[in-house]
Amino acid sequence: MNFLKRVTILALIGVGAAGAFRLTSDIVQQGSVGNYWESRQKAAEIRDAMALVNAYYVEGEQAELDALTESALEGLVSGLDPYSEFLSFEQFKALDEETRQEFGGIGVQVEMRDEVLTVVAPLNGSPGERAGLLRGDRIVGVDGDSIEGLGITEAVSRLKGRPGTQVAIQLEREGESDPLDIDVTRELIQVDNVHGAEMVEDGLGYVRISQFGKRTGEELEEAIDQLIEQGMRGLVLDLRNNPRGLLEAAVEVVGQFVPDGQLVVFTKGRHAVMNEEWYANNSGASYTFPLVVLVNPGSASASEIVAGALKDSGRAELVGETTFGKGSVQSILPLSGSTGIKLTTAKYYTPGGYVIHDNGIEPDVMIEISPKEEGNLYIQRSRLKTMPLEEFVKRYEFEPLEDRQLNAALDLLRDDLGES
Repeated sequence: MNFLKRVTILALIGVGAAGAFRLTSDIVQQGSVGNYWESRQKAAEIRDAMALVNAYYVEGEQAELDALTESALEGLVSGLDPYSEFLSFEQFKALDEETRQEFGGIGVQVEMRDEVLTVVAPLNGSPGERAGLLRGDRIVGVDGDSIEGLGITEAVSRLKGRPGTQVAIQLEREGESDPLDIDVTRELIQVDNVHGAEMVEDGLGYVRISQFGKRTGEELEEAIDQLIEQGMRGLVLDLRNNPRGLLEAAVEVVGQFVPDGQLVVFTKGRHAVMNEEWYANNSGASYTFPLVVLVNPGSASASEIVAGALKDSGRAELVGETTFGKGSVQSILPLSGSTGIKLTTAKYYTPGGYVIHDNGIEPDVMIEISPKEEGNLYIQRSRLKTMPLEEFVKRYEFEPLEDRQLNAALDLLRDDLGES
């Protein structure tokens, strides 16, 4: 896999600087950046403007060449899309931390929406989830300081810190007229991938994937095999609020349900080197039982690749709401030994040629659940089994809810199995 594709969706994989430079140079030499002399003229204008500002601007400290150069690079890249940005040395270090399976923070996946840091979904069991953060929450301040105008890497760095320390988050929430203040205690986030495997009724199993990590495929196979031993004949695969993960893990999961060699996802960019295809690799063995997948707006990135592949192949029906719509490739391109740019270089497409980015994957059966209802369902799933109903209602102040999306998925499985 070439270096451009080593950057996965939302969870980035580091790339070698030398390879990045060679590839960038090759593309430039092909004349793909437009007229060479016109480009040089524009570059000279930028250089001259910086020299004039450096020489004459009244506030000399703001006119230092290092600061001007960084500001120019930030403006050049950040205006392209919410995912492209200039990376300082500190931001390079922060990106490296994002590739790990454990890190210090509050445990929520965020993206920029309309230039505001927005919660895609809290990770299962994370301090952010326990504190009540919901998908769609717009984070506008951290520890009393506005984060408006910051790039995503810098904004996220404000949320991170040593485990055990507290961070005060100011957020805007749909339906609330005033901003909310939520205090969250940071933890060392150890991310599990597969949760809640159980037989929900005779013959029908359920399993949830909270993110796509290195062991997701292995964990899912173990969970499914245990359910099969219990008599499972149909499965609900829950990808709701699964906001991140490794591309390779998504491909591996799809490969457990489709024939060997079947196309899972492909990318398209401006240059042939950015176009690539991924295929199922399962040595000819895959599960054949009926399958229904649950998705919602918190399903992003790798989840959308899985949902799109299973839908296009006809292998599974999708129930829930349209997914987030994050299906682009960000490549890390070095500018020097200590800085670089994160640049969108390609987009992901489902096997049927549908572009995921900004569109999301639409379910076959649309059933909407509000973020508040969704939050209550999480509390119900994680708490109701451990306490009497009366105590649960008194403590959490709501009656148990029907998971309408899950019930619709079970109805589809019964139909597939010829049951009613």
